[in-house]
Amino acid sequence: MILGVSGPYGAGKGEVVAYLEARSFYPLSLSDVLRDELRARGLEETRERMIATGNELRAKSGPAALAERLLARLAPDRNYVIDSIRHPAEVEALRAQGRGFRLIWVDADPALRIERLRTRGRTGDPDSLPKLLEQEGRERRGGGDAAQQLDAVEALADFRVRNEGSLAALHAEIQRVLGACQGFERPSWDEYFLGVAQMVASRSNCVKRHVGALIAQDKRIISTGYNGTPRGTRNCNEGGCPRCNGFAESGTRLDECLCSHGEENAIVQAAYHGVSVRGATLYTTFFPCLFCTKLIINAGIREVVYDAAYALDERAGKLLAEAGVAVRRVERTRA
Repeated sequence: MILGVSGPYGAGKGEVVAYLEARSFYPLSLSDVLRDELRARGLEETRERMIATGNELRAKSGPAALAERLLARLAPDRNYVIDSIRHPAEVEALRAQGRGFRLIWVDADPALRIERLRTRGRTGDPDSLPKLLEQEGRERRGGGDAAQQLDAVEALADFRVRNEGSLAALHAEIQRVLGACQGFERPSWDEYFLGVAQMVASRSNCVKRHVGALIAQDKRIISTGYNGTPRGTRNCNEGGCPRCNGFAESGTRLDECLCSHGEENAIVQAAYHGVSVRGATLYTTFFPCLFCTKLIINAGIREVVYDAAYALDERAGKLLAEAGVAVRRVERTRA
C-alpha cells in the first residue's frame, strides 16, 4: 500500500504522516529529494530555495522528476506514506508504478490553519492570513508546467479529509481511508510458482539459456532445479560444457552437452532427498524437452505449467498428451 499526502499549509499533513508511520508505513517525502539536491550543491535549506530547486528540477528533467527519483527507494514488500506531493505529474508517476497508489488531500479552514502555523513557529511559514492566501495562491495555480500546481493535485485526490476538529476525529478519518484501501491484488498460484521458478533460473550456470523449474504439491514447493553441469563438476560458465561453450546451433551436438536440464534436476533432487513427486505439478520457465518429458511422465507428475515455448517441443507435447499429463501455458508479465 502506498499512500500520498498533500494539502495546503497547516492542514495537518504531518500528523497524518505520523499516524501512518506509527502503523508500519515507511515515511518518504518528495522534499527529501530536494534536500539531497541542496546538500549536493552545498546550499543551506530554505523554503524559497526548496521551491526554486523543485521548479528547476521539473523544468530540466520533466514535471515528474522528483517522484521518479523517489521511486527508486521503494521496496516491494513495504507500505509507504509519501508527502510533499505538489504537482499532478508526481501523482501520475506514483500511480504508474503499479502498487495501488492512493492520494489523500488534507484541508482545513484558512483561519484555523494560520493559527496552527503561528503555534508551530516554523521559519518561512506565513504569519498572517493575507500572506498565507497570497503564498498559497502562487503554489495552487502554478506559474508554468514546472511550477507547483496544488489545485491540480487536489483534483486528483482519492480521499479528502477535513481536519478541523480533534486529533481523534482526524485519526478516525485516516482509519476510514485505510479501511477503503485494504483491497489489493495478489498473484495467482500459477504466477507465484512461475515467479519462483524464474528466480530459481537465476542460479543456472549454463551459458546458453537459464531455465528454472519447481515441483509443487498441495500449494507447497517440494523441489527445485535449474540447468547446469552435474554436481561436483566444472560449471558450464567456467568452461565445463563443450557444447554450450561452443554455442552450438539448437538441436545439434547434443551428445556433447554435459548440462542437466532444470526439470531433470528438480525431479532428481526430489529423488535424492526421498520426496515423492507423484501427482504433483511441475512449473518450468520453458516447455520441457523430449528427454525431460519422459522423466516427467515416469515420475508420475500429473501437470506441467510453463511460461515460454521451446522450438523442439512438438513431440514432447504429443507424448505428454498421450500419457494424460495436463499441460498449461501461463505467460508471466515482464517489466
